[in-house]
Amino acid sequence: MNRRLLAISFILSSLIILVSSMGVAAAKPHQDPTVSVLASGLGSTSGSTVGPDGALYVAERAASGRILRVDPHTGDVTEFASGLPQAQIFLGGVVDVAFIDNTAYALVTVVDDPVLGGGSDVAGIYRVDGPNSFTLIGDISTFSMNNVPTNTDIALVTGVQYAMETFKGAFLVTDGHHNRVLRVTLDGEVSEMIAFDNKVPTGLEVRGSLVYMAQAGPTPHHPEDGKVVKFGRYSSTATEVAAGARLIVDVEYGRGRTLYGLSQGEWNGGGAGAPAFEDTGALFEANRDGTFTEIVSGLDRPTSLEFIGKTAYVVTMDGEILQIDGVGNPPYGRSR
Repeated sequence: MNRRLLAISFILSSLIILVSSMGVAAAKPHQDPTVSVLASGLGSTSGSTVGPDGALYVAERAASGRILRVDPHTGDVTEFASGLPQAQIFLGGVVDVAFIDNTAYALVTVVDDPVLGGGSDVAGIYRVDGPNSFTLIGDISTFSMNNVPTNTDIALVTGVQYAMETFKGAFLVTDGHHNRVLRVTLDGEVSEMIAFDNKVPTGLEVRGSLVYMAQAGPTPHHPEDGKVVKFGRYSSTATEVAAGARLIVDVEYGRGRTLYGLSQGEWNGGGAGAPAFEDTGALFEANRDGTFTEIVSGLDRPTSLEFIGKTAYVVTMDGEILQIDGVGNPPYGRSR
């Protein structure tokens, strides 16, 4: 009997060792994200989106007035549209792009502010009808001039819009100067959805009925002022999701349930609206306890973030598209 018990014990021990070794062999080793340049040599690039064809569409602001299509597999860059209104200052021009079904829309800002001399162009949302053909569907300039906020210092009465996102058949637009989010319908109705004190709203993400918004915070953009907040369609206030990343310019959900914040880095001190110092930007992962974990550093003045699968694509203001592989493993992000 004792021999039989010893034999059974030996067999069970061997099975435990075998199963354990199989588990170790099957476990995936942790891999840090790797950064490579997908495309370079673009102009002063800003906002971006993933189009219905799976390609990246990037707004090229300043003097070009273009939207570029970037193949995420090859890095090939082609001109999707050109001839949009051009900027009065470095903050303006076409700054973001979004799609509703197969139709592209461009967000244009700081092209007609009377403080800067005015002009015949109009800041707002334009429907892209063709490679060189556009229709203004939302006049943000007029609305902003007729509804200038009184709770913050205003230099430009038409505002400085930064990003837009589709939400329930309309567009949401952040204004980092007027400190609010506007709602623009396809019929051209512009209204204020939610307003803030000096928080400097930047990037947007939509998840179901909730809107996630990045806040760069006022100058000098202390890390504790860099936040992601969330709110709903009829919210009067926003709820903090995570804080602690300096000068956040975008927020995106990656694969699964992982939320990311894109930090432009340490502000260069050049006045309100000035960018960060070179190579001080970072990609952060939001934690459940309301903090951020830095997962990629050394990014050069990033402006927007997109995800395709578990690969992140970062647009920088000096005309590069960075590809970051290994950012998240399905379904809930990176292994730790």
